[in-house]
Amino acid sequence: MPLIEVEQLSKRFGQHTVLDGISLSIERGESVVIIGQSGTGKSVVLKHLIRLLEPDDGRVIFDGCDLAEIGHAELTDVRRRIAMVFQSAALLDSLTVGENVGLGLKETRRMSSSEIAPIVEECLELVGLADAADKMPSELSGGMRKRVGLARAIANRPEVVLYDEPTTGLDPVTAETINELIVSLNERVNATSVAVTHDMHSAFMIAHRIIMLHRGMIVFDGTPQEIQASGDPIVRQFIEGKAVGPLTTQV
Repeated sequence: MPLIEVEQLSKRFGQHTVLDGISLSIERGESVVIIGQSGTGKSVVLKHLIRLLEPDDGRVIFDGCDLAEIGHAELTDVRRRIAMVFQSAALLDSLTVGENVGLGLKETRRMSSSEIAPIVEECLELVGLADAADKMPSELSGGMRKRVGLARAIANRPEVVLYDEPTTGLDPVTAETINELIVSLNERVNATSVAVTHDMHSAFMIAHRIIMLHRGMIVFDGTPQEIQASGDPIVRQFIEGKAVGPLTTQV
């Protein structure tokens, strides 16, 4: 049984249909990347996976459980199994790096400081920031903040990690570091990952499977090798980053 199943999911905001009956499944341990132009519903899909948004039609099933049919306590248990790495890193500026990484352990698992400290140390070491625990977020570069966000995500030992534009706003060298970290962390913590991105280099590097959304529908679902061989003009224009093609003539 797939860990995550999305069945005929539709979402509308006013008169605008963002998702139009999409279906997909994600296996345990799989790394899936969702691509597509801005406004095609990539981040909306992520928000449905942790029920930050409710479907207008269709359903999202996590480990055999329909998220729309569970109560608050059960939903809290599901969310403890899923971590979200935000585009902005979403660090709390009033807390140190170490406090940010351990915040989830303190708030949701009620762990003591002595229990949290070695986990924070391990997670920061995994992302190459072993000496940064006492720094404040304001002292960090954009790439370092992203790495702290990754450390915080894995501190709770999640089964699933959701990434929202993990390399946006980073220089090529730092972006490559983040890509390598994502691949390494997936292997070391054996997590299932779902990432949304515009960065095709990142997608090719971290994905087992790539899904492309266009006008609220899935127009491609396959491996990085298969998408690079695709003859679909919509897919080709996007992955090649060309200014002229069906994506621009349809706007």
